[in-house]
Amino acid sequence: MRKTLALLLLSAAFISPAAYADERNPEIPHHHQGKEPLPDDYHSPAAPPPEGAKVRKYALDEPGLTAKNFGKTVVHDNKLFWQVLGDRLEYRTNEDNDILLWDGDAWIGGDYNKLYLESEGEYNFRSDELETISTELFWNRAIRPFWDTQLGVRHDFVPDEDDRTFLAAGVQGMSPYTFEVDATAYLSDEGKASAVLEVERSWYFTQRLALQPRFETELAVNDAEDYNIGSGITGFETGLRARYEFSRKFAPYIGVSWEQNVGKTADLIEEDGGDSSNTYFLTGVKFWF
Repeated sequence: MRKTLALLLLSAAFISPAAYADERNPEIPHHHQGKEPLPDDYHSPAAPPPEGAKVRKYALDEPGLTAKNFGKTVVHDNKLFWQVLGDRLEYRTNEDNDILLWDGDAWIGGDYNKLYLESEGEYNFRSDELETISTELFWNRAIRPFWDTQLGVRHDFVPDEDDRTFLAAGVQGMSPYTFEVDATAYLSDEGKASAVLEVERSWYFTQRLALQPRFETELAVNDAEDYNIGSGITGFETGLRARYEFSRKFAPYIGVSWEQNVGKTADLIEEDGGDSSNTYFLTGVKFWF
């Protein structure tokens, strides 16, 4: 009985490999199993580096299929961007004036440095003349999230007087609670210093309906009587605009604006036959692309 059992085990040891080989691939003999033909582009993995050897942790970027997946990946942080923004394009009216006002800018640049072109002016339909045009060219440098410094020049086209040119430096950005701030100091070609501060904020009642209060004031360090400017705070402008954003890029609005000159500036304007206080009803559109 023991001899019979030993004979059966010995037979199984010789028969099983061939049987298993035939189960894996009956067309290949058992002594060729594990040596099937390999694909043409097959490459055996390289041997591991010797112990203590430096290991390269990057892929060589060379032409050909082997470098196909190791090319440069395009990212968005160093690209060139641009934008045109019409912050205020509006028609203003009161008993004495019908005015077209524009206030906008265009910029081009990257994340940290931008070239800004800003323009603001008024055209009076009743007198059929341009009242003011101010153009500014700035280099903007990001100094922290939401804040830029500005350095550049400003040129004012003044009807019936000599034009004025200024050196300009300031900051613009968004303060806590989303107040948009623009503060700029100027030094004219006559050596006269001044500064302008603009603050505005938007409150959204819905995803599209917003109310925007706006405040602007100007400070003159020196008199410029030829331009009806006295030293000190020259005046302020407050406004309230309600806009409806059909899209983020197009938003018509209606509102009211009150301009008040004060101090010596108000006296110079009144002596010249002008009004030192004006209230306007307005309608306009805000846009960007």
